[in-house]
Amino acid sequence: MTQTTPSLPENTQVDIAIVGGAMTGAILALALSQLSFSSGQSLNIALIEAQRPNNDHPGFDARSIALAHHSIFELTQLGIWPQLAHLGTDIHHIHVSDRGHFGMTELNRSQFHVPYLGQVVELDLVGHKLFELLDKSQVHLFCPATLEHIDTHTDKQLLRLNDGRQITTKLVIAADGIHSKVRKSMNLPLKQVDFKQTAIVANLHTQKPHQHWAYERFTEQGPLALLPLSSHQGQHRLSLVWALSDKEANRLLTASKSTFIRELQNAFGFRAGEFIDVSQRSCYPLMLSSMARPIYHRTLFIGNAAQTLHPIAGQGFNLGLRDLASVVKVIKKACQTTQDLGNSQVTHEYLASRIQDRNSTLGYIELLVRSFSNQHWPLVLGRDLGLRLLSWCPPLKFPIAKTAMGWKH
Repeated sequence: MTQTTPSLPENTQVDIAIVGGAMTGAILALALSQLSFSSGQSLNIALIEAQRPNNDHPGFDARSIALAHHSIFELTQLGIWPQLAHLGTDIHHIHVSDRGHFGMTELNRSQFHVPYLGQVVELDLVGHKLFELLDKSQVHLFCPATLEHIDTHTDKQLLRLNDGRQITTKLVIAADGIHSKVRKSMNLPLKQVDFKQTAIVANLHTQKPHQHWAYERFTEQGPLALLPLSSHQGQHRLSLVWALSDKEANRLLTASKSTFIRELQNAFGFRAGEFIDVSQRSCYPLMLSSMARPIYHRTLFIGNAAQTLHPIAGQGFNLGLRDLASVVKVIKKACQTTQDLGNSQVTHEYLASRIQDRNSTLGYIELLVRSFSNQHWPLVLGRDLGLRLLSWCPPLKFPIAKTAMGWKH
């Protein structure tokens, strides 16, 4: 009997391999695949993702995110936003208040002469659309597939997938979230600050339309954010992110709908109207995590793989999108000068482009969390006076609005 030799695993050679195909990784893959150069050549891109979005398992979770004004600008520059614009809901006004205290202020689009302060998108809907675009693109999509291991070589990286396939690449881009397999495979450290809080996420049906208002309300337990969503089957909807102590979050996750709605209404008030119903509730722990250097040999880390933020100011994805935009600029420059895409000059240029923005955003978010989750009366008085001062002196709102809208430079 003749013994057959088992075939070797398929080995695909690409210029760039992106690990993680949720919103950040998918957008990056599409943006890089659209780059073209005077030679007429384009980049060979691989995207590895564990789960394709579908009606049974969306892959992209049920959360919604607020895209800052600058993020819409970046997505437009990348050629992505025109494909997603129909999924967005405008934010025209932001109301900020401190429960039980006198501090409150408002930001309105008319004050800053912009059509909107940001846009809210639902991640599962965006996920479906991005995969439709990926199917029509030249991106090599490895899905469903997960990374098993990375073999590092001087001139390349070799990625081994769980299905036996292999990918050889000049550059790896890790967009695989806080539990990044790329980071773990390379045994790289991650600094974490645990805020001892859990975020409850859900969608609300409300008695009245939101009129494009977003709300941030600071409570004794932690911040509570409501974002406007498009109407669905005639129902007015808001997206909820409620930061609570771990104990309170566990209690409210298992509480009846009526109990949950009653306690939420008590914490928030009736400024957005009466809450009628709540969708299935989910949760995730809140912490601030960051890599000191989001680069390694022939590897870049972006988005939640590089850092995760508390949702207090809605800056997590917006910071990751600025990572993404920097990657595109660095790669485009490297291609134009015919550099090896994974060499140290490329990775260090990316690092240099992100240091100031990352450090200032991480510090700003931690300061907000410490200040607004603390009930020590001098801090309460200081933050409430600050919020009122913004209302009394509108010009002071401009630097706050600039940060909220993502215009860092």
